[in-house]
Amino acid sequence: MSSDHETLLSVTDLAVDFRQGEKVTHAVNGVSFEVKRGETLALVGESGSGKSVTALSILKLLPYPAAHHPSGSVIFKGEELLDSDESDLRRVRGNDITMIFQEPMTSLNPLHTIERQIGEILDVHQGMGETQARERTLELLAKVGIRDAESRLGAYPHQLSGGQRQRVMIAMALANNPELLIADEPTTALDVTVQAQILELLRDLQKEFGMAIVLITHDLGIVRNVSDHVCVMQQGKIVEAGPTGALFAKPKDAYTKMLLEAEPKGQPPQADATAPVVVESTDLKVWFPIKRGFFRRTVGHVKACNHVSVTVRAGQTLGVVGESGSGKTTLGLALLRLISSEGQIVYMGDRIDSMTEKDMRPLRRDMQVVFQDPYGSLSPRMSIRQIVEEGLLIQQPELSYDQRTERIATVLEEVAVPAAAMDRYPHEFSGGQRQRIAIARAMVLEPKFVMLDEPTSALDMSVQAQIVDLLRKLQKDHELAYLFISHDLKVVRALANDVVVMRNGVVVEQGPARQIFDEPETDYTRALLAAAFDLKTDHSAEISQ
Repeated sequence: MSSDHETLLSVTDLAVDFRQGEKVTHAVNGVSFEVKRGETLALVGESGSGKSVTALSILKLLPYPAAHHPSGSVIFKGEELLDSDESDLRRVRGNDITMIFQEPMTSLNPLHTIERQIGEILDVHQGMGETQARERTLELLAKVGIRDAESRLGAYPHQLSGGQRQRVMIAMALANNPELLIADEPTTALDVTVQAQILELLRDLQKEFGMAIVLITHDLGIVRNVSDHVCVMQQGKIVEAGPTGALFAKPKDAYTKMLLEAEPKGQPPQADATAPVVVESTDLKVWFPIKRGFFRRTVGHVKACNHVSVTVRAGQTLGVVGESGSGKTTLGLALLRLISSEGQIVYMGDRIDSMTEKDMRPLRRDMQVVFQDPYGSLSPRMSIRQIVEEGLLIQQPELSYDQRTERIATVLEEVAVPAAAMDRYPHEFSGGQRQRIAIARAMVLEPKFVMLDEPTSALDMSVQAQIVDLLRKLQKDHELAYLFISHDLKVVRALANDVVVMRNGVVVEQGPARQIFDEPETDYTRALLAAAFDLKTDHSAEISQ
């Protein structure tokens, strides 16, 4: 056990209950851990395990009085925080302990400039004047790697990339030189390359300032690289804890072993160059006009897709990878003829690029899409039956009610959702189950081509692996052609026969998946692989260009 002067934060027997009327939910139960000065403690576990609730309890940021603590102690530098009044907590929050959140776009005020948001912290906590605050803001922005910081002072959050917004959040958290930084899934919403930069930045800043960090994540790859100690949480309890190296080398709890083994595994189907071509494009272009001035004249174009040629075969998967804004989704939408494009698009031997919407309607049955966020893509007002049935009502109106019911039950069972649950609503299901329902909605029409747009990125690691296995089985059973869009190269490696690497609307590299993963030809592809698979490669310079 460490001596008192080494222990910065001590959490003992923490419990958190939420009351809603007569109903009481036990979110956290008997959690205990210590954080020493200068070290990183990771709280890991799947969604609903109690990680974020535990972290928010440290600063009493939960929605009280609905939330309350039946037991527990949170001692920071010898001071009990759970019993502290609001004025004492205000002194600790933002000064001694700060927090950065998962989605910077929702954490930053969209109506205020970057300078005002950082300056407000310096004014409230340190009483700095405008000139002094500006100097300190520029210093902080430079420290977190915002290039040409002075030109960014007047920018609003929507004018920055995801990585830049997260850097601004880190700058705000560091403004008062905190002793403890709580980082709640700080990289989940970011591309793998930007993730690598942000984690490297946090490590460097920790060394410079001697901060302690409590890192909340479900990504064990991140934990292995940045944390000193790990606490594994399940259903509100810590099921295993210990030094990172020892826990990864010899996990004892079955749940920890399951998390460590949850990475998508297996091989894509055997590549078959003779399989029928389902969809192909030649010299595909999607340019969005940039209009300015009173008369809205076109002064340029955003070249979202520029001269892209791809081929997708029956029973095969084409993986499309790249960072946000690289043109991956635009390519998929163009192939489905959901946005306007130039260039040749052929479906099952017939050109469809000049077809009208009326001509395309019969083909919609054969060309389906599964989106990234299952909760956002499923109507909360419709039952599962109505959601899956909708396509049948439009595309096969001749089916009777009983025939539709039979088809819906069959497809739900095929994606491992009980057919008896078809009268329930999306909010009654977990994230993984909702994604299975979204897949069922696409599969019920028995399509030939499915565009999968980041279908696993919003899911826990173990659920990702299950969805990958499901997609592989469906492809084998129905000879499906997949266009699989993702920035998660581990998932792509498990599914794709061929890979297209995109950057700024153009294809920088394409070929068989094995060749792309084993012998990448371009620096950009090597940078993506290094960030995804923790290779000892300096990728920060390449991806920041």
